[in-house]
Amino acid sequence: MPPCIRPSNVSSSLTSCPSVSSISAIRPRSLPQPAQATREFSQSSSRQVTLRRRKFYQWLNGPGRSLKQPLPNSTNYLGAYDQYGNLVRADPRWLAKQKREGKGAKEAAETDGAKKEDEVLPEGQEADDMDMAARRLEKEEDVLNKKKDDDESDQLPPETVEDLRPFPSNRFFRSQPVLSEDLREAIYKAMTDPHRPMSLPAASVHFGVSNERIGAVYRLKHMEKEWIAQGKTLAIPYRKAVMDMLPKTPHVGDSNKRPIPHEPINDLIVHPATRQQLFVPVAESRQFTRVDAGKAFDNDLLPADDRIPHPEMVHVERDTISGMPSSERLERAKERLISQMKEKSEKEEAAKQAEKAALTKVAGRRWDFVIQDVSVESVGKDGRDYRGVGWRYGLPHEDRKKGVVKIPTSVDA
Repeated sequence: MPPCIRPSNVSSSLTSCPSVSSISAIRPRSLPQPAQATREFSQSSSRQVTLRRRKFYQWLNGPGRSLKQPLPNSTNYLGAYDQYGNLVRADPRWLAKQKREGKGAKEAAETDGAKKEDEVLPEGQEADDMDMAARRLEKEEDVLNKKKDDDESDQLPPETVEDLRPFPSNRFFRSQPVLSEDLREAIYKAMTDPHRPMSLPAASVHFGVSNERIGAVYRLKHMEKEWIAQGKTLAIPYRKAVMDMLPKTPHVGDSNKRPIPHEPINDLIVHPATRQQLFVPVAESRQFTRVDAGKAFDNDLLPADDRIPHPEMVHVERDTISGMPSSERLERAKERLISQMKEKSEKEEAAKQAEKAALTKVAGRRWDFVIQDVSVESVGKDGRDYRGVGWRYGLPHEDRKKGVVKIPTSVDA
């Protein structure tokens, strides 16, 4: 074990505590570290961003300038313009006229100044009346010759398929027309006429609009009339702005002209029973009709001529093909309409009488008790038939019940 060192033998320089300044001088300085580079959050360089921004503003000031002020009674889609901002369907003379009208302010100012200079003539100078008259005649002839061409070129052609494509990259999407405000008002007035109100199927055939849309127009217009009577504020500017951007089906006010059809009104809805594929053997000597086709799928399935929304149009077309005169076709159509309305009213009356006969009234001192017989078998095999009592009082759905398997266990073909 080494001997202990006495404090007397240690030099004073080692035993004395150094000062703070000496410690800082002895302590080595930290090495300078390189500054960390700033992190770029964008993967694209600044040059690419600047180039894209420059191209964007070039498009706004170039082809996009024509989109700031949309054309009246026309859509304002990108597919209607070319890469230079010119309307594709427009005539070149119409485009030239629009450019001339754009410079109207400058030309008007210059023209006013020129007129003032012409009016102030120097003394002693007189205009030749004969020359001025000849020039006027020549100008009138030129105006008459170009009037026809100007009338045709001033009118903007109707919209084409290219004008109804709002997305240039998707050439399969076309903007469908909507009912114009005049057409909706005409539908509502025709159905609420106090003298000769038009029924829903008749309005559908007359205006070329489906039954569902006719019913929606009637309900919405009726609600709008109620709001106006109550003094509520309508968003008319918003409606006008939206309608100006969409293609519309106009209303033909002339009764002698045929209305423009808005959509197909006799589309056949696919019945669930017809989704299966059948092979039915039929004798060659037998005529297989649509009635037989309906019975092949289901015994209670009506033929296609009776399941369409307007079966009366089939009879009208058959009468037309057979060569029947128009007066006779009209009389037969009226007879069919009267018979259908009579049959419908008889069915409704019979249903009311049957429901009334099924009720038993027991007279009391203060109230009459109404009793109706209910059968347990009326709920059907699955217990969800609409004639059952539980359905009327809110039979819960299978998904709401506890302990019921909610995932499909089989796939039906």
